[in-house]
Amino acid sequence: MSGAVDAVLDQPLLWLVVTLLAYRLGLWLRGRTGAHPLAQPVLVAIVVVGALVVLLDVDYASYADDTAVITFVLGPATVALAVPLHRQLARLRGFVLPLLTAVVAGAVVSVAAAVGLVRLLGGDELLARSMAPKATTTPVSIAVSETLGGLPPLTAALTITAGILGAVAGPGVLGLLRVRDHRARGLAVGSASHGIGTGRMIVDHPGEGAFSGLAMGLTALVTSVVAPLLVALLL
Repeated sequence: MSGAVDAVLDQPLLWLVVTLLAYRLGLWLRGRTGAHPLAQPVLVAIVVVGALVVLLDVDYASYADDTAVITFVLGPATVALAVPLHRQLARLRGFVLPLLTAVVAGAVVSVAAAVGLVRLLGGDELLARSMAPKATTTPVSIAVSETLGGLPPLTAALTITAGILGAVAGPGVLGLLRVRDHRARGLAVGSASHGIGTGRMIVDHPGEGAFSGLAMGLTALVTSVVAPLLVALLL
């Protein structure tokens, strides 16, 4: 029996199919629950696939090899976020300066708050350096973490966690704060929760999704510049 299970687990692209099915399950749950905040496809896929990987004692390298094509298409998918932004270009008029100010301020606050919180709670310098770039998209946060002397795998986990928390709670928190402008809502979530949050905003409103995608890209750019300066200043 064990041999049969091992044979199945050794099938090429098995985990690619499993990951896609888990994400499809997330989409189904989101539809069935009326887009409940917790029914985020990425969150569902992470929980399902993570549980299977742990239960079946699957080596992460094998999983990564099977799902390499997903990693590859993340680049084109990110670039494709420019399409909804192009459709919202008219709404950028008179909003460029506030947008840039908000993104720079958000990046500075994110890095400073991450480092300050870690130090305040007694965390060491390595954790602070790893947490500093958490608000950027995962490939950028990993690269920045390496530059800062952090632990890239830990940074990746923190970045994904930040994205999930933003996607789940971000729109609700903005609603409680009575932030109604779709541009401002998109910028807030995109600046803090990168691609995962942007995926949520695209579903909620096309304008919010467009500005979230723009904020995600600009935040990655700004953070890569300001993070080394702030970390050197604060640590």
